[in-house]
Amino acid sequence: MSRKVVRSSKFRHVFGQPAKADQCYDDVRISQTTWDSSFCSVNPKFLAMIVEASGGGAFMVLPLAKTGRLDKSQPLVCGHTAPVLDIEWCPHNDNIIASGSEDCTVMVWEVPDGGLVRPLTEPLVTLEGHSKRVGIVAWHPTAQNVLLSAGYDNAVLLWDVGSGQALVELRDLHPDTIYSVAWSRDGSRLCTSCRDRRVRVIEPRSGRVLAEKVNPHEGSRPVRAVLLDDGKILTTGFSRMSERQVALWDPAHLEEPMNLQELDTSSGVLLPHYDPDTSMVYLCGKGDSSIRYFEVTPEAPYLHFLSLFSSKESQRGGGWMPKRGLDVSKCEIARFYKLHERRCEPIAMTVPRKVSWGWGWVPRRLGSILGGEVLGVRTPGTNAGSLLPQSDLFQEDLYPDTAGPDPALTAEEWFGGKDAGPLLISLKDGYVPPKSREFKVNKSILEPRRSQTCSDGGSPGALEKLTEDVRQLQAMVTEQERRIAVLEAKAAK
Repeated sequence: MSRKVVRSSKFRHVFGQPAKADQCYDDVRISQTTWDSSFCSVNPKFLAMIVEASGGGAFMVLPLAKTGRLDKSQPLVCGHTAPVLDIEWCPHNDNIIASGSEDCTVMVWEVPDGGLVRPLTEPLVTLEGHSKRVGIVAWHPTAQNVLLSAGYDNAVLLWDVGSGQALVELRDLHPDTIYSVAWSRDGSRLCTSCRDRRVRVIEPRSGRVLAEKVNPHEGSRPVRAVLLDDGKILTTGFSRMSERQVALWDPAHLEEPMNLQELDTSSGVLLPHYDPDTSMVYLCGKGDSSIRYFEVTPEAPYLHFLSLFSSKESQRGGGWMPKRGLDVSKCEIARFYKLHERRCEPIAMTVPRKVSWGWGWVPRRLGSILGGEVLGVRTPGTNAGSLLPQSDLFQEDLYPDTAGPDPALTAEEWFGGKDAGPLLISLKDGYVPPKSREFKVNKSILEPRRSQTCSDGGSPGALEKLTEDVRQLQAMVTEQERRIAVLEAKAAK
């Protein structure tokens, strides 16, 4: 009788650990919009969540340390005139965030260190180019100031945020609503999924379609797609019987999937998150109370189910912390910020590692096994449970060098045709978020807004008009004072 061989993996026993109640964010009114967005974005400094707001669209920005019950007067970012559909922090500046809205605009905001003390209503830049609502915003992973937006006008626009211009417009590639857009790790390709039931791999600057798969999943429900580090495509969708599926595809051979797995019969769209450092994929859907995680390997069957994190409450969305914001001392390889109806709950994904904490004694019978000790003294770094040396310090096998905050290219270089992978940093000594960086924007973009608000005096014409208004008001006040004096004199008689 043959025994079933269990595949060896250091991520086999990854488990999710919810944060304690005092480390959650309470009294947050998460948006009720039905668009399948994550509604959340997080970086090592701030947590941003799309919330319900009257009179337009808004989202909340909190410093990570500001946990517990939030004040009802918490200031919001509220410059949009219609509900906000998507937000994303800039990977190269932790104080910059972009938002897309039903008002057909994309806005880029700067959040001061320490968070907001008053409502933020004036964006750094307003990007106008879509004719219908904007449901997706995504920063370029390696080029500075390059932002992608996709809207219900079936267009994908690539912006140079510094100049406020859409330098590339892909308007004829998608005949229907775009469900998802994902960059490759070096930003040289895009992977999109569309309502026409096609997944496309696109060269973004030229608009050339490099690969296209029709009906990656037989169901009619929305499909999501991401590009993996080796060029493969991972998709989530539904079968003809409305069963949720995950599939892995080779762009060179799209006739059959490399692996296709059926998961369950829930109705929520699965949103994939890919971690290139660990080759793990996390799947979570709106309305779910669980998170599945898989490992992608070069050998068949290529996509391996690892485990499932479950909780009692369903999620309305959530965001993933960049690798540089994790706690490496606790072997934390991912952190998910789960949105409930009125709360945000951090969930840490951790690899269990047995560690030693000092000197200890082991039985004599283990002495020879542990290296010939006569008295059985165990030194730090030796684990009697596994009989292997284990370090309670930095786990190098879990944390390869990861993408840092510095861009590899300027916007001009990337739009000019140059590609480059991310600039990597080591997490061995931990990561400390830098101070606020300068965000370079062409001042000519800001002149119309400043002249309208007169925040710096405006143009010469606006200043003359303001001076004339002041004179007229002063004359009115003088006339009213004269009339009051006359009436008081008559009353005295």
